[in-house]
Amino acid sequence: MRFVLALLTACMLSACGLQPIYAGGGSAGVVQGLSAVQVAPIEGRSGWLVATALEDRISLSGSQATPRYRLDVQLDDSLESLGLLSDERVTRERRILRARYQLVDLSTGAILLDASAGSDAGIDVVSSDYATIAAERAALERLSQVVADQIVTRVSLALRKQD
Repeated sequence: MRFVLALLTACMLSACGLQPIYAGGGSAGVVQGLSAVQVAPIEGRSGWLVATALEDRISLSGSQATPRYRLDVQLDDSLESLGLLSDERVTRERRILRARYQLVDLSTGAILLDASAGSDAGIDVVSSDYATIAAERAALERLSQVVADQIVTRVSLALRKQD
């Protein structure tokens, strides 16, 4: 009886229409499409971090295909104070990284995707300035990775629709 139930459950799951986006490994259409995406330069330290993270994720197949698409990214990186003591010292900060990006088809100039991504992180402000600056930089590095993941996921879905 358990075998029949397990078999029935497996059949129902296979009929749901979900498919792995990277099915087929390096020869998958999405992977080939991602390898044809060129990341336009992004300004600032946060831009360098996001661009590096994007390039790491986009070059999944390892081949250097001729660019068919360009990814334009504009970042908004802000740091705001949250916790204040009675003597007006800041005890907590929030770093926010937002990205507005467009996937442009280089042959036609058409915008295939226009979206945004973002994330934020909380930072404790301590008595050591060095520790606070190190925490702010570490938060920016983590946020860059998260935003790059969000962008690549949306770009992958857009490229999948193209195929």
